[in-house]
This record gives sequence, structure tokens and C-alpha cells, in this order.
Amino acid sequence: MQANQTQNIQWDTELIKRYDKSGPRYTSYPTAVQFHQGFGAEHYAQARDAANLPGAPVSLYVHIPFCAHVCYYCACNKVITKNRDKAQPYLERLYSEIAMRSPYYRQDRLVEQLHWGGGTPTFISEEQMTELMGELRKHFHLIDSDDRDYSIEIDPREVQPTTLAHLKSLGFNRVSLGVQDFDEKVQKAVNRVQPLAMTKAVLDEARALGFRSINIDLIYGLPFQSQATFRQTLEQVIALDPDRLSVFNYAHLPERFMPQRRINAEDLPSGEEKLRMLEDSIRMLTEAGYCYIGMDHFAKPDDSLSLAQKAGKLHRNFQGYTTHEDCDLVAVGVSSISQVGDAYFQNHADIEKYQADIDNGVLPIHRGVALTDDDDLRRAVIKQLICHFELDFASIEKAFDIDFKTYFAAGLKGLEKYQADDLVLVTDRGIEVTPKGRLLIRNICMEFDAYLNQPQHSVRYSKVI
Repeated sequence: MQANQTQNIQWDTELIKRYDKSGPRYTSYPTAVQFHQGFGAEHYAQARDAANLPGAPVSLYVHIPFCAHVCYYCACNKVITKNRDKAQPYLERLYSEIAMRSPYYRQDRLVEQLHWGGGTPTFISEEQMTELMGELRKHFHLIDSDDRDYSIEIDPREVQPTTLAHLKSLGFNRVSLGVQDFDEKVQKAVNRVQPLAMTKAVLDEARALGFRSINIDLIYGLPFQSQATFRQTLEQVIALDPDRLSVFNYAHLPERFMPQRRINAEDLPSGEEKLRMLEDSIRMLTEAGYCYIGMDHFAKPDDSLSLAQKAGKLHRNFQGYTTHEDCDLVAVGVSSISQVGDAYFQNHADIEKYQADIDNGVLPIHRGVALTDDDDLRRAVIKQLICHFELDFASIEKAFDIDFKTYFAAGLKGLEKYQADDLVLVTDRGIEVTPKGRLLIRNICMEFDAYLNQPQHSVRYSKVI
């Protein structure tokens, strides 16, 4: 089978309704549900040292949790405060964590990918941004080559006249703008009033400064949204012409995320209306020339995500789809998740516990998991399907020394209903997800997840659509 660009989606409302259940997003396998306490710094050291190979590239993630405003839909790990002075004590701990981690990574390991997330990374001052980037450069081998992916999440409401130019001077070449919706009634309902003109000004300036890629985030399913209002937002976004778009489904879980309690459930659009918004999103964006990468993501045909998918080199990690398949992910900051070799590690999600560990001179790792041979195999299968919508049995058999049909007899049996509904095509050579099945790729991947049917597995996931 050949890798394809997968911009063709076939919408089938009846099938989508039938298969619209909850399931993992597979930013990792095993998912974070399998992380456990007692898997700490000593395990991290073992995994890190085993993976510390000469010249192996690195991806860095920095979590900055502060926000000046609470967005009611948000499920991120964050600290809401208007007191900018609160950032510096946290940054000092962040610098300590960077210094604690870095000596064990070879200096010939180049940082090809860097991402600052949050929270709102632009909450901190330009001087603090400079200081933070300086600490990263001091301890890791950051690069200046054109093929680097150095990105930062931006709240346009936080952008000052010199912010973007300063970020560019620090080495960032990608930005992601939070938008969610341009309808004023929707914005007020989620406490994120952000006029179109404000977003356009930031995007235009980023483009003029030469940022290599601009992403816009949208959410469907927010209070007071309708097919008509969201279609207007889509038209406005298409006119802005970003390089990438993420169109997320809002999951209303007020029992887990306190800010969502300020959203009235009766103001949310129905399931039927949400499906219409998603259908419009896919149709309008693909008609505008964007490629459907998978799940929530769209990109222009010449974007690196589209090119990586076409070349069969797309990857997926905790930041979503990425072009950097072979990078260890070194994550610093509260709640951040690292992937080192065949293991995952997560820092404390509680900022007080995070800072206390740093003050005591220990890495703030709270939980994690080491992959078994079976995990490693299933991760490869799920990644191939979720990134490329196809899988070649022979390549998996060669890499893992198995007979695919024997090893995955239960998974292939589970795919029979998908094949009957023309969602997948299973042949003697492999699996191909059809245009009808691409929107349901999470369901298809779930057939190869060994953990979902275990008795203790009772986690509530978001809906697949």
C-alpha cells in the first residue's frame, strides 16, 4: 500500500451516529490512564540513559500554566491570576528542573522541536521569555536551522505591540492562535471575548514577520453555537488563510473541570447540531484546499504535516500530530509528560507539589509507565493507523517478528463489523481505512487496544465525534 494524503472524507450520518461512542485520543499508547504512581525518578534515569544515543534528536515541551482570564470550556492545567508576579517563582523552579534534567542528554542531540504550552505562555513578560529561552539554550542544544519546529501557543488578547517580534527574535517560527469561535454571543458565554479584528491583526503581523506556520484552534459544541453561526466563523477563518487548523469537539465534563460549571448545559447545541457543525467544517475546509490530516486537524497541502503524511512519516505524541517521529520528548513544568525511550513520565499536576519536589532537589515525577513488548507493538499499529489510515502487515511482522493475523486475531475479528459497513478494507496484505472510516479512526484503533476491556478500566473518555 502507498501512503496517501487522505484529504477525501465521505460523510455518512447514520454510521457516525452508530459508532459515536467514547474513546481515547491516542496521543500515547498506553494512554495516560495506565500511568501509575511509584514509577519515578529512578525509572526515568534508566529509560533516559538507555535512550541517550549519539545524535538522536530531542523535542522539548515547556508548560507555563498561568492565565489572566478563565475560559469556561478549558480543561487544561492552569492557574488563573492577574498577578504577573506569580510567574517568576514558578519560572525559577522551571529553570532548576531544566538544569536537573539536561546533564544526562548528550550535547550532540539537537533540539529539532520546541513547544511552549499552557496556560498562556504569553502571560510572562518579554524579559522572562528571554530568560527562559536562555536557560533552555544553556542546557540543551537548540538549533537555528530553517527546518526547526519551534512553536508557542498565543492568546491574541495577551499580545502587545512588540510580542511577536520578540518571539521571532528568540527563535520561534510557528505560532498557534486560540480562537474557538468568532460569534460574540458564544464568546461571552465562555468568557473569551476576542474580536475578529484582533485575531486578524495578530495573524497578519505574524505572517509579515515571517513565521513559517500559523495554526488556529476552533471548538464546536460551545454554548449558543449553531450550524449557521459556526459556518460564519469557518468562513471568517478561511478568509484569514492559516496554514493549519484544529477543530475540536467540546466535551462538557463539569464534574471534572470546575470552570465548565459556569456553562449552562441547556445552552449547549444538540448532538445533531454538533454533527452538522463538524460536517460543515470538513466540507468547507477541504473545499478551501486544506488536507484532512486526521481527527481534528487540517493543513494546507504544502504544510509539513501534509507532506509528512504523504511520505508516510507522520507521527503523533502529546502535542498531537507531528513530523518528528524519532525524538525523545523531554517535558518540563507542572503536569507535563515526557516520552523517553519506551517509557512515559508525568510531573505532578499540583503546582505546590511540583515546586516542593524541585525545592527538595528531586525531579517532580509523579507517575508513569514502562512499555512492555506488547505495548510497543500495539503502539506501532495504532500510530500507523491514526497517522496514515493504512497498515501493511509485512512491515509490522518484520519489525516485531510476529505473524500479524495470529497475534491480532481478536482485533481483526473486531474489524469485521467495520468492514461490513465499508469503514475499512482488510486484505491479506493489510488494512486500509476508507473515506467513510477516517472520521471513526479512534474506534478502529480501539480494536487493537489491550486495556479497554479490562475490568478496572472505567475511565470516561471524550466522544470520538
